[in-house]
Amino acid sequence: MTEMLIGYARVSTDAQDLTVQRNALTGLGVAPERVYVDQGLSGTNRDRPGLARALAACRAGDTLVVTKLDRLARSVPDARDISAELATAGVRLSLGGSVHDPTDPIGRLLFNALAMVAEFESDLIRARTREGMAIAREKGRLRGRSPKLSLAQEKHLVELHAAGNHSSAELAELFTVSRATVYRAVERAGSNRA
Repeated sequence: MTEMLIGYARVSTDAQDLTVQRNALTGLGVAPERVYVDQGLSGTNRDRPGLARALAACRAGDTLVVTKLDRLARSVPDARDISAELATAGVRLSLGGSVHDPTDPIGRLLFNALAMVAEFESDLIRARTREGMAIAREKGRLRGRSPKLSLAQEKHLVELHAAGNHSSAELAELFTVSRATVYRAVERAGSNRA
């Protein structure tokens, strides 16, 4: 049985492009049909279908190839777990062309350092996002989802509900909203009166 190179690529949003990673994996010798991808999924989430398929495709003697460690995992525990799973299965891990040796102390040190950098970058992105959202909220630009009903519609819905002539399901159909929207409107009206 011949040893195979299995590639894995990931981007965090649907708007991002995988072309650079696919080209780099092809340049590292991975056949295009052996590249598994996850698009629109964070590296902090271990539950990724493309990663699961890539790991399932690996057999003893194969090599899992990623362009950078942060494409594989964005946390130190996940990176270690994936590396340990691969080592237990007899699968090598190639990071941008350099094969990681889990038995080498220096290799483990460098791997852990790369994993810490990937986790740090993820934490920075999260912090910047929170800062940006706080600034937008202060400036009144972060409004969230638009309400399903205008204030007048919601008032009318609550009046009809209070009259007791219509069920929640009928009100939902009448106003073309879900029953949950009806319940929330009635609840808001009740808390405003209290």
